[in-house]
Amino acid sequence: MKKYLAEFIGTFTLVLLGCGTAVVAGDKVGVVGIAFAFGFALLGMAYGIGPLSGCHINPAVSLSVFTAGRMPVGDLIGYIVAQCLGAIVAAYVLSSILSGKLSGYDVAASGLGQNGWGPDYLGGYGQNAAMLFEFVATLLFVIVILGSTQAGAPTQIAGLAIGITLVVIHIFGIQITGVSVNPARSLGPALLVGGKALQQLWLFLLVPSLAGIVGGLFFRLKALEK
Repeated sequence: MKKYLAEFIGTFTLVLLGCGTAVVAGDKVGVVGIAFAFGFALLGMAYGIGPLSGCHINPAVSLSVFTAGRMPVGDLIGYIVAQCLGAIVAAYVLSSILSGKLSGYDVAASGLGQNGWGPDYLGGYGQNAAMLFEFVATLLFVIVILGSTQAGAPTQIAGLAIGITLVVIHIFGIQITGVSVNPARSLGPALLVGGKALQQLWLFLLVPSLAGIVGGLFFRLKALEK
């Protein structure tokens, strides 16, 4: 249960600080600031809970680790449940904080940093671009994670490599989808915002998960194993 609690706390932290920065301070810090908020939240958790759970805090990562043969199915289920619950609770806490804004805050209208695509979403990219970005970005992300944590790698600095990669992915992709590469990160805000965010959620649950499985296969088949 300690591992699952760690994954809950880690995912909670990622969603609260990352999405919170996007919603509360996005107009002040811009794309780069939001990117660093997500990357640094992950980096901090990598060293805070990494020794206990490995700091997946992302169902796509857990799927890649499972596919690579590095975790049993029981832990896979426990991790994904804990991650999704952490993201949902984080979105609720963020919504509660925003509701305290004296001028008022409409979650349905202004959002919680949810992912999306389309002409009325950030850069105005279409569904095909969103799918391609999420697949490629998640695949590269899990390759960095699995490669930097494999036997023989300098795992002491793995958290730094993973956090920096997430920063770069966000700088590139925020205008495309808001960057998911993490089904739990997408699930929490979408459930509370509803509407279009919930209608488009399928892409951010499915595509990163598939990319995680493909990334895991590279290591299971020894194509990228040291």
